[in-house]
Amino acid sequence: MAGLTHFDDQGRAHMVDVGAKEVTARVAVASGHVRMRPETLAHVTAGTARKGDVLGVARLAGIMAAKRTADLIPLCHPLPLSHVAVDLTPDSTLPGVRITAEVRTTGKTGVEMEALTAVSAAALTVYDMLKAVEKSMEIGAIAVERKEGGKSGAYVRDAP
Repeated sequence: MAGLTHFDDQGRAHMVDVGAKEVTARVAVASGHVRMRPETLAHVTAGTARKGDVLGVARLAGIMAAKRTADLIPLCHPLPLSHVAVDLTPDSTLPGVRITAEVRTTGKTGVEMEALTAVSAAALTVYDMLKAVEKSMEIGAIAVERKEGGKSGAYVRDAP
């Protein structure tokens, strides 16, 4: 189990002790998308979805989810987040909605899980708000794009 910090010497899952780590500024950016038919995307861009403002509601869902990540992911530390931004952009070439989340804190552990959770919840909300017109939508490509801070330093994802 070398390198897997969420397992102890006996291979049991445990919460990592971050007590001795230094407090540093942390940032993580994650992205993903919801692919849909062009007709479904037209409801998003025209504002005609029956449930209301798809992008606005999904943005709020992503922000709320980032703040509750420790309640959803068993071994995550609860963190005081200083910033959460979720951007949803309609893209006719996908076709669908591209989602990006940026999360910041000053602490002893990173915010990658919060950024990934924000993107995931925003994508699920887009699906929920549009499923009446299309059940075949696809959520995908959720990944950490970059992270900064902490002992491991900066990470930038290679272009896919």
